[in-house]
Amino acid sequence: MAEITKQEPTENSQLPVFYSKPEPMNPARHGTLSLVGRPDFSFAASAHAIPVVANEMPAAMRSYPIVFVGPQKTPVAVTGVRRDQNLFVGKDGRWVEPHYVPAYVRRYPFILASDEKADKLTLCIDRASDRVVEAVEAPLMEDGAAARALFEGSQPTETTKKALEFCQQFQQGVLLTRAMVEKIDALKLFAERRSTVTLEGGETLNLTDFQVIDEAAFNRLPDAEFLELRKSGALALIYCHFASMNSWTSLVHQAGQSKPA
Repeated sequence: MAEITKQEPTENSQLPVFYSKPEPMNPARHGTLSLVGRPDFSFAASAHAIPVVANEMPAAMRSYPIVFVGPQKTPVAVTGVRRDQNLFVGKDGRWVEPHYVPAYVRRYPFILASDEKADKLTLCIDRASDRVVEAVEAPLMEDGAAARALFEGSQPTETTKKALEFCQQFQQGVLLTRAMVEKIDALKLFAERRSTVTLEGGETLNLTDFQVIDEAAFNRLPDAEFLELRKSGALALIYCHFASMNSWTSLVHQAGQSKPA
C-alpha cells in the first residue's frame, strides 16, 4: 500500500469516496426511484481506509487502527494494508462479522452536499449506485431484496426522511470531530508516521502518508492544556486512537491470510 487514502468526508468539488454521480433529491427527478435494501457492501471493497467521526470511535477501535490523513488530519479507520483492498468486505459483498460498519459506509448511497444557490446542505443520492432502481411498482427484486420508494407523490417517504436524519447526524459528527482535531493540532500533538510491515507469507508492505497522536508529547502536556482538551471533548477521541493501535496486529494477520485480488 503506497499510502493511506487522503480523501476526506467533506462534500466539496472533489467527489467523496464511493460516490460517482450524486444528485440533489427532488420528486420531479427521482419520484419513480426506489432504494433496494440488501446487505451488499461491494461498493466499499476497494476502500482500504474509511473516514470515521468521534462518536463512533469506541466501536471502531475494536476492529481497526484509527489514524489521521490529509491537511485536515481526518480520522480514518484502516480497513486494509494493500491499496484497493478492504479486508472487511467478503466476496459475497457482506461486511465481515462481528466487525463494526462505519457510518460513512452505512449512509451510502445518500450524502449531504452544498447547495451554493441556497447556501445550505441538501440531501443527495448517488444515481450510479446499483441500490437505486426504477422499481416503485416492484416491491421485491429478483433476489428477494425489498425495494422501498423514495417519494410518494411530491412527499418524501419514511425511507428518505430516515436517510436525511442519518446524514444530518453524520454531518454534525464531522463538524464536532473537526473541532476536536483542530484543538489537538493547535497543541502540536500530531506526528508523521511511516511503517513497514511483513506479512506471514513474507510479503513486505510500506504504509505511508498518515499521522498519529504522539503519546509521549500528549503525556507531557501541562495541566491547563490537558484540561482544555477535556473540556473540548477531545480526550475520548485521543484515548480511542491510542487503544486502536492494538488493532494493527490483527489487521496485519488478516492481511497475511488474504491474497490480493
